[in-house]
Amino acid sequence: MIRVPGDKSISHRALLLAALGSGTSRLSGVLPGADCRSTARILRQLGVAVPRLPDDGSPFEVEGVGLRGMEAPASVLDCGNSGTTARLLLGLLSGLSVEAALTGDDSLRTRPMARVTEPLTRAGARFREEGKPGRLPIRILGPPREPIRHRSTVASAQVKSALLLAGLGAGLEVEVVEPVPSRDHSERMLRRVGVGVRSSGEAPHEVALAQVPGSLDSLDLQVPGDISSAAFLLVLGLLGGRSVEIANVGLNPTRTGILGVLERMGAELGRENLRETDDPAGEPAGDLTARPTSLRGVEVEGPEIPSLIDEIPVLAVAAARARGTTVIRDAAELRVKESDRLRALAVNLAEVGVEVEELPDGLVIEGSDRPLEGRVRSFHDHRIAMAFGVLGALPENNIELDDRSVVDVSFPGFWELLDGFAGSAGGGAATRPGSPARPGSPARPEPSSPPRPVVTIDGPAGSGKSTTARAVAQRLGFRHLDSGALYRAATLALQRSGIPEGEWSDRGIEHLQQLEITLTPADSGFDVRIDGESQGEALRSAEVTARVARVAAIPEVRTLILEPLRRVAGLGGVVADGRDMGSVVLPDADLKVYLTASLAERARRRLLQEGVQPDAARLEEEARQLAERDAADRSRPVAPLRRPPDAVSVDTTGLAFSAQVDRIVEEVKAAIPDLTEPTIDR
Repeated sequence: MIRVPGDKSISHRALLLAALGSGTSRLSGVLPGADCRSTARILRQLGVAVPRLPDDGSPFEVEGVGLRGMEAPASVLDCGNSGTTARLLLGLLSGLSVEAALTGDDSLRTRPMARVTEPLTRAGARFREEGKPGRLPIRILGPPREPIRHRSTVASAQVKSALLLAGLGAGLEVEVVEPVPSRDHSERMLRRVGVGVRSSGEAPHEVALAQVPGSLDSLDLQVPGDISSAAFLLVLGLLGGRSVEIANVGLNPTRTGILGVLERMGAELGRENLRETDDPAGEPAGDLTARPTSLRGVEVEGPEIPSLIDEIPVLAVAAARARGTTVIRDAAELRVKESDRLRALAVNLAEVGVEVEELPDGLVIEGSDRPLEGRVRSFHDHRIAMAFGVLGALPENNIELDDRSVVDVSFPGFWELLDGFAGSAGGGAATRPGSPARPGSPARPEPSSPPRPVVTIDGPAGSGKSTTARAVAQRLGFRHLDSGALYRAATLALQRSGIPEGEWSDRGIEHLQQLEITLTPADSGFDVRIDGESQGEALRSAEVTARVARVAAIPEVRTLILEPLRRVAGLGGVVADGRDMGSVVLPDADLKVYLTASLAERARRRLLQEGVQPDAARLEEEARQLAERDAADRSRPVAPLRRPPDAVSVDTTGLAFSAQVDRIVEEVKAAIPDLTEPTIDR
């Protein structure tokens, strides 16, 4: 029997209310995906001792700081890609009168936040938009002063929950009216911690916060499996020729619309072992089964849309393989999710040969049983990636996906399940050439595969190690392993922690040990992640650059990054650069290169790289700083700079860049005679 990760919506709310509780909360089944780790990381910045979320959903404890115990953060709160984190915190922190600035990644900064800030502003809260209107980054300046009353034109659990949390923090009455009921996880959990919440249960649906206690009870909560994740596997079972059984899935009636729609399409679904988890005011749960079935097209619209809004991507996949036409309407909300999901579905379905019409608020999909093939885009959206992963795993289909690592947001381990199912059911391969076999965890080569080479390039600061290594990797078809990116990740994590810089070498190490800093294969290099969340350009900020050398000098930091470096290098096919890659990190590399240049030449290159004209005064000052850096690097107590005794030394003082790359490529070919073609797919 399959188990899916914990429900993402419930996990976010459990972390927040456990942090506000009086006493110790015990949580289990919490989703360890990137979005929930964003919430956990921010709670740490707010002074809550949240441990690292267990990968296996095992129990952990959170010592609550009380309803008024959160501290103002010392730095910006980065919500990553998590819209739930951003919207719930905009409400909660404004209610608590905690001044803070919230931001997110490129995708999250395009998503609307005014649906939360506008009703709070009407109640007297103050915000300052520091980017585009209605978008992150947003700074919270003051709390609401009057009862919060909001009539929503769209049923949104995030908006409703944000307003309830704002009222909870400010001690104010809240009244939210929705056209139809949205998911009610917040109401259930608030009742569990002693908050009085009323709801009408009708359309229009009214939810009210009328009684705010002085303190909140602690939580003892088991988070059930996420029905949104289970839906992908149910559709796979219905269409893929093999029954599936999924244990302990959340069956909250505000979330089970997908089950009713699939049954209207002809699905044979079973619900067994039904129960209420964590009584009283718990979450309904049970086991789900699906048997292979021929599906037919249906119409999906109106009041049922809020109960299956997150499942529409996989519903579109089911529609593509059903007989007849499926029409989805009243789903314009999908245009402001992690991507414009209606556009993403329409573009990708058309790309693989499905007849589809994009409506302003939905889709018209013509089902077909002909083989589907093509290359599709994830649009940086986990549900789009999983939907087309399922479609690609069905018999006779041949679908490639550009980036599958995004699924770790909500379903770590999805690709292993999919590959296993496709293999045993005789379906299409869930993995296609051009993508790593398991984004999120590098794939191991087959036992019969020849060993894949490892090349290291070391050298002093300013010698051009990283630029050269990247170019050599590209020429050889290898991946570039930039060790400096891990130091930058550690620096970024310490900046976000709120710990004063003077305490980074002490308290900061304990904080880093609670995090998981990893490298994931991505295109021509590796994606750096903190607790499963890609860091992207944040690693290259001026603030990180100014502090990374100091963090790299902390011996414990060096110890922390050795394991991820060695793990991905062990896969082979890499060119790794650093200060001691060949001497300490990868002493068994197939070829070691020690890159250097004269002090004056290194100073000139550094200035040009920074866009500074290298006149005599600037050259002298830059050379002085590099000499000091060289002396410090050579005298480090841990991993000092030194030339590996078996390294090929390349002095690039008089070489053009293309010539030094040619020289190293020839050295690689001479050292590895069997190297005749690129090691990784492009």
